[in-house]
Amino acid sequence: MFGAISRRLVTGGALLLAAFLAADAADIDDDLPDLAAQIAQMAAEVALELQQVCPPASPSDQAAFDRCRRSLFGDSALRRSLAPRLLWGRRNQDAAAALENTNLTQFAPDVIAGLYLSLFMYSGEYSIEYVGRERLYLIRLRAGFRNRLPPGQFPYPFWHHEEKWGVYQAANSVLLWVNPKTAKIVIGQFTERGSDSPVVSTQPISPKFDGKWMWMDKEGRIQPRVTLFDGLFRQDNPYLPRLDSTYRTLALRMRDAQCDNCHVPNNPMPMRRLVLMHTPAHAAGEIARLMKAVRADKMPLDDAGAEQPLEPALKRALLESGAAFEELVKAAKDWEAAHRD
Repeated sequence: MFGAISRRLVTGGALLLAAFLAADAADIDDDLPDLAAQIAQMAAEVALELQQVCPPASPSDQAAFDRCRRSLFGDSALRRSLAPRLLWGRRNQDAAAALENTNLTQFAPDVIAGLYLSLFMYSGEYSIEYVGRERLYLIRLRAGFRNRLPPGQFPYPFWHHEEKWGVYQAANSVLLWVNPKTAKIVIGQFTERGSDSPVVSTQPISPKFDGKWMWMDKEGRIQPRVTLFDGLFRQDNPYLPRLDSTYRTLALRMRDAQCDNCHVPNNPMPMRRLVLMHTPAHAAGEIARLMKAVRADKMPLDDAGAEQPLEPALKRALLESGAAFEELVKAAKDWEAAHRD
């Protein structure tokens, strides 16, 4: 591939790689800051970490998945390399389409690390290049997808969209797009069109979607469990029980405010940049943005996509429940940081 420098195994050489990248970027845009060395080093560190904490395993291996997501959700090299807000989604099926013309979902760093990137396994093989059209660096990671986990281990039923679920199951690469000015990952994608086979072979499955983004299992537990911070926050985190009840109140207020008309995985509007609010983990990542939009009367939107300010009483109730949830999320995360091993 022109402009790409590949590393088949993560064994160092980041400085040499940086020299090639800097020259490549300079040929395309003389105004780029020289962060090539930092980006190359970051790519090597992230690829090595992913190989170590999320290695190839059985696609149904729950223990391997738990180790991976706990590691990435914590103080990981990946987390430190993520921008404060990121976009995520499959690669556009039109290979010529630009990122700006690709439907993607916005996530907070802890959500994309703990709930999405952890669903993949990584061999440590990677390549990096500067893509002039996008004005971004691209890190390609050879990967495979954990399609055999129980349904409650996915952030939502990916199989609600058959084509997207098919791409997830056949994925052989995770793509990380890096801002050359900050050396931070700003977009993540998955694709089945990488140059190698998936790191683990698996047989595709076809679960049936019943229209529910969250549900109750046979034991009376709310699913998906991963969206309730299960396995991400420590069980002795004193804020966990209150987080659940506070989110339930917020969810009712969001329903009253018609938030579920837009901010759900099937993207009914549809929006080019979707924000999900339908589970506690997703809402926790976006609560600050929600509060800002409601205060500024930027949501909800009517059928034509125009801003439609809430009734004063409804707005007040949503802001109150949102503030309570936002405060608890911060307290829970602060507690986790203070008690990190």
